[in-house]
Amino acid sequence: MAVAAPRARPPSMDDNPLMPPISAGLLLFRRREARLEVLLVHPGGPFNSGRDAGVWSIPKGLVEPGEDELAAARREVEEETGVRLEGRFLPLPEVRYASGKRVHAWAVEGDCDPDAVVSNTFEIEWPPRSGQTARFPEIDRATFLGLEDARRAILPAQRLLLDALALLVGEEGNARAADRDEEAAG
Repeated sequence: MAVAAPRARPPSMDDNPLMPPISAGLLLFRRREARLEVLLVHPGGPFNSGRDAGVWSIPKGLVEPGEDELAAARREVEEETGVRLEGRFLPLPEVRYASGKRVHAWAVEGDCDPDAVVSNTFEIEWPPRSGQTARFPEIDRATFLGLEDARRAILPAQRLLLDALALLVGEEGNARAADRDEEAAG
């Protein structure tokens, strides 16, 4: 499978307030006991506190003006998790939210300790209309989930990324590995 050339966000898009934002992120996956697991993150802050189903996400963030989208994805993952990912980045289909926001993502095989994830923070007025500012982590939890559990946990628009990953590497994570082993042997 060919890897697409890096995509840079055209600077002209940033001058148009009507253009929906573009985010970029990485879907980290690993193979455990013949099944795929993906790293998902739970948004920090008060709005998703106590909510699980349908709010988890791949680590991602906004692409800066003129920034290469894969570079933005790698930067955002490191900012949100403290994890620097290396490897072969496999392009996934673009995701569009109902709001128009677009997410460009890549899958990469690797591993990390979700309990060791360290997130950056953001500030908002909290409680609302209090005049007080509170600081919250961008993500408050990270975990590896099998694809079935991940489909229940992830934002509905991002389920497409899980489906694309399953097609790329095989639902059990063995299909592409078996093909590579045969190619190497023959």
